[in-house]
Amino acid sequence: MNDRHRTPADLLASAFAADPGRPLVTFYDDATGERVELSVATFANWVAKTANLLQDELSAEPGDRVALLLPAHWQTAVWLLACASVGVVADVAGEPAAAQVAVSGPEPESLEAARSCSGPRVALALRPLGGRFPRVPDGFADYAVEVPGQGDRFAPYAPVDPDAPALIVAGREFSGAEVVERAGAEAPALGLTGPGARILSSLPYDTWEGLHAGMYGPLATGGSVVLCRNLDRLPAEDLDRRIEAERVTVTAR
Repeated sequence: MNDRHRTPADLLASAFAADPGRPLVTFYDDATGERVELSVATFANWVAKTANLLQDELSAEPGDRVALLLPAHWQTAVWLLACASVGVVADVAGEPAAAQVAVSGPEPESLEAARSCSGPRVALALRPLGGRFPRVPDGFADYAVEVPGQGDRFAPYAPVDPDAPALIVAGREFSGAEVVERAGAEAPALGLTGPGARILSSLPYDTWEGLHAGMYGPLATGGSVVLCRNLDRLPAEDLDRRIEAERVTVTAR
């Protein structure tokens, strides 16, 4: 493992230094027709703002647990990297009552579950272009309202320990260093063979395989991801056209 790449945040920093203008995440929602493309620079800016929100407004500290009750979405990917930047544990589909911060999507069941968190609660509308809630759910801060005013650069108050817990998914805990090492080691088997590789993934984010295909693997190899939500609504012939148009080199479905 490259000694510079001890956490997922280090991977993002290296991607930014190498080529900030290249695409990193292209997101489709085939229920709404949404398409969003984020360059490394744009993605990193969202991560910095979200990390500042976590650290300053939500008072999250290294070792705290953040329950992420979110689907596979570009904003979820942002939260994963923001958690890594601050040094908090991203607990994917975790138990909010055991978390210091809860982050929910707009689904009523997720919002209800998140209310068991006694700490700050943030809700994401997951609307096109990062839009706000028409009416903010009771007991939550609206991510789309809170994040724009945050700083464009982030520096953690305390150095992030790469060997500390960083991610919990499907009952398995990983340190930041383990995420980086496993992402790099498993990338070739997925077809992510280096810079320029572009994976289309419709896998959910509630397993390591989904997180690897949908974010960590491309980030570890200098590749990019076409992240698709509700792909089952897209006709097969349209999927073939998307794969061609997006220059996809490998798929994970």
